Amino acid sequence: MGARRKARAIALQALYEFDAVGHDVERALARLLAEGRLSEENAAFARGLVSGVLQNKERIDQHIKNFAPAWPVGQIPIIDRNILRLAIFEILLDNNVPVKVAINEAVELAKMFGSDNSSKFVNGVLGSVSELVTR
Repeated sequence: MGARRKARAIALQALYEFDAVGHDVERALARLLAEGRLSEENAAFARGLVSGVLQNKERIDQHIKNFAPAWPVGQIPIIDRNILRLAIFEILLDNNVPVKVAINEAVELAKMFGSDNSSKFVNGVLGSVSELVTR
């Protein structure tokens, strides 16, 4: 696994922990980063993803509602919901990676952490989200 994907996986795990059981996200992230042994640059990348998602959560969740209208955000499996949040943050707000890279990374995280249908669901929603962006 590449260092950036590992950083995204750590960010995802911290967001999952926060969303699922309400653990302090900063403490969870610090613990996961210590275990993950990332470079400072990639640790900063993971921290930026987590803080970006949390700062923009309502706006991101509105995009999920718009592009997955059959699924109330609260009923989407926690892992899928947080993969979508990470990717939508990267696609619509962060603008530091190409859209295709953000989608591919999200699909790979869905394959690693999600259910059998997660990658298809994530890919479908993000394909629709990507139409908002022209890059």
